[in-house]
Amino acid sequence: MELKLYCELYVSECWREKKEKLISRLKKNRLQPRVYLITLAQGGQNHLEFFSSVLLKQHVFDSRELFLVGIADGYDECLAMTEEIAGLVCRRTGGTDIRGYILARQDEFEKTGR
Repeated sequence: MELKLYCELYVSECWREKKEKLISRLKKNRLQPRVYLITLAQGGQNHLEFFSSVLLKQHVFDSRELFLVGIADGYDECLAMTEEIAGLVCRRTGGTDIRGYILARQDEFEKTGR
């Protein structure tokens, strides 16, 4: 599994100080049952998807690239974080193209470093 991080990665408040350790454990595919991931959806017609990091143990993820948008502490926090992302995109753009917004921000970051 290849893991690409969003330049403005969302992380639960309780894990901000442990962010690097969490990411390292995700890249090594270590079991972290409380960790939920928010990623860009695999299908281009959808925007985001979220799931427990435990699912990364399934072999279907071995050859996939995941674009990680957020790391949440449990399911409820994951729902709240997804809602926060959607609200932010709506306020900033007046629209609902979450995928387009995130990819544009990432592209700008990769080109300019900010």
